[in-house]
Amino acid sequence: MNTLTTTPGAVALPAALSDEALARESASAQAAIRQRRYTIIGLRLVVLLVVLGGWEIAARLKWIDPFFYSQPSLIWAQIVEWVNEGTSQGPLWQQVLVTLEETVLGFLIGAAGGVVCGILLGRNKLLSDVFSLYIQIANSIPRVVLGSVFVIALGLGMASKVALAVVMVFFVVFSNAFQGVREADKYMIANAQILGASARQLTTAIVIPAATSWILASLRVSFGFALVGAVVGEFLGAKEGIGLLISTAQGAFNASGVFAAMIVLAVVALAADLLLSQLERRLLKWRPAAF
Repeated sequence: MNTLTTTPGAVALPAALSDEALARESASAQAAIRQRRYTIIGLRLVVLLVVLGGWEIAARLKWIDPFFYSQPSLIWAQIVEWVNEGTSQGPLWQQVLVTLEETVLGFLIGAAGGVVCGILLGRNKLLSDVFSLYIQIANSIPRVVLGSVFVIALGLGMASKVALAVVMVFFVVFSNAFQGVREADKYMIANAQILGASARQLTTAIVIPAATSWILASLRVSFGFALVGAVVGEFLGAKEGIGLLISTAQGAFNASGVFAAMIVLAVVALAADLLLSQLERRLLKWRPAAF
């Protein structure tokens, strides 16, 4: 005999029927989520096709000048040529690897420095008061100017690009780490101090975990800044890399080459963002899902 499930003011239903209803509702909700995901993907493809199609038609009908704005078919032909025959600087994959190496090195060094400095200054009021002015001044200097300085001081090799990427990343991560430390639960810190926790224990057990979500959120953004720093450094002066590819195409008035290099950069940035988002999701499993 089926048991009955009751709620105040509701009609009693057999438990089996209630379970079946919940299963149907769950399946319906999952189907709706999948349908929405497919709809979003479809709409994105439609937008892409409309933009590319309109661009191609406008170039073919001479509504826009293909010499300056190129057209999707020529850009695709340029990418195919680079993949099959290589670029003027060498194979395309080699240019991508050089830029990625500079980006990753700058990202790791800048992120590590930003986290350490953010936590130190966030936990030490005296250090914060002393260095805050200098950090603000350094952050206000245009990055392109620093890129020129690094190229002059460090040469056309990898060091100048890594240095610019480090500067681009450092301030983003530092700001988030500093703010995350300052947002740590004061009551939890006070309770831990009452229980006899040392300053090191407070930092490792309470402050750093509290700032983790802030730091991880900044990493996804800062990788893009690292990529920008590496490309700008290559654009200012380099022997290899995607930035040099863009500079060479610009010097030859090759609009298709400029757009093709931009597309390669976009693919690299999207792949990196996907990997970082997966890492963030794994490290922050405890955080409630956003609506």
